Amino acid sequence: MKKISILGSTGSIGRQCLDVVESLPGRFEVVAMAAGTNAALAVEQIVRHRPALVSVASEEVAREVCAALEARSAADKNGALPEILFGAEGIERVATHPDAEMVLSATVGVVGLPATYKAIECGKDIALANKEVLVAAGEVVMAAVARHGVALLPVDSEHNAIHQCLRGLRGGEHDEVKRLVLTASGGPFRETPLAELAKVTPKQALAHPNWKMGQRITIDSATMMNKGFEVIEAHWLFGVELERVQVVIHPQSTIHSMVEYVDGSILAQLGPTDMRMPIQYALTYPERVPSKGCALDWSALRRLDFEEVTAKKFPCLTLAREAARIGGPLPCALNAADEVAVAAFLEDRLDFLGIARVVEHVLARMPRGRLGSIEDVLAADAEARRLANEAAAVRRKAS
Repeated sequence: MKKISILGSTGSIGRQCLDVVESLPGRFEVVAMAAGTNAALAVEQIVRHRPALVSVASEEVAREVCAALEARSAADKNGALPEILFGAEGIERVATHPDAEMVLSATVGVVGLPATYKAIECGKDIALANKEVLVAAGEVVMAAVARHGVALLPVDSEHNAIHQCLRGLRGGEHDEVKRLVLTASGGPFRETPLAELAKVTPKQALAHPNWKMGQRITIDSATMMNKGFEVIEAHWLFGVELERVQVVIHPQSTIHSMVEYVDGSILAQLGPTDMRMPIQYALTYPERVPSKGCALDWSALRRLDFEEVTAKKFPCLTLAREAARIGGPLPCALNAADEVAVAAFLEDRLDFLGIARVVEHVLARMPRGRLGSIEDVLAADAEARRLANEAAAVRRKAS
């Protein structure tokens, strides 16, 4: 039985991870969980999975969870209560729980970066679903992964697909690989004319045609910033130069990604649009075990279409590549500025095209240099957020 900790248990990936755990009885034990602000859901998860340690977002949420658990315990006398913590200290304790062999890093935002880094330093294998870990701190994190000899297994469907396509390479070498091909759905505005994008609403941008995801990643899919992040992640995960990571639009989202080899052969990983499949792959690796409910409907598979990405329509992808090429604090700033800009768009303080313009503004003003520690990364993140908030406020006044 593999013992796991979950960072982000009440989020979309965390909930689906617990679905996988429940579908494979006897294979996993959840020893610790870090939840967010949803106290009611956290209580239900605690009751079902009995972790020894739980962290939540704030002291107020912690009090709410404790009161609910004590009421339940008094009613059904169902055993000891877990230790309840909150805040940054709590999430770090969950990530470094001494019994955990693997940590699912699925928090939203840079808040999960220090805890994930601490888990790596403690020798925990990582199932990675938090983009910020490698986008903001790829060089620092991968150096720690190599230093401590831990496994870092991608949960994102695209990188998970590439990981599967690369299995079995001789000695793990990638000299047979010509390029990695990340597929993109194109989001809800794939066929929307550029001239109309300034008027799209948050409701329209959140209507993803294929995937059910959290708000930020859904907006990032609409701008294709998520593909920019994935290019950066692929560079760090697989040791491939940025120029050898291609993005193509594949509206059906049936092929999750591909690997092209030097002899012209292409391996593609296909599957349903169900995140429980890559989660299970990461949790059970190197085994493959039968899954419940994850199957591709061949009768519904009629065609596989591919299109080039239009740079003018999706400038965020170009911004991401440029930030990664320059390196240093710019990828971290890219992520931070995007998070601020997306929040402003969702709150109707910024138009859709303003997201890319705010990010571009921040990247042009960030200092250059090298990030040598997690503290350096967090400082760059804070500066980028300051610049992004200023830029978003200016754009709102101008409009």
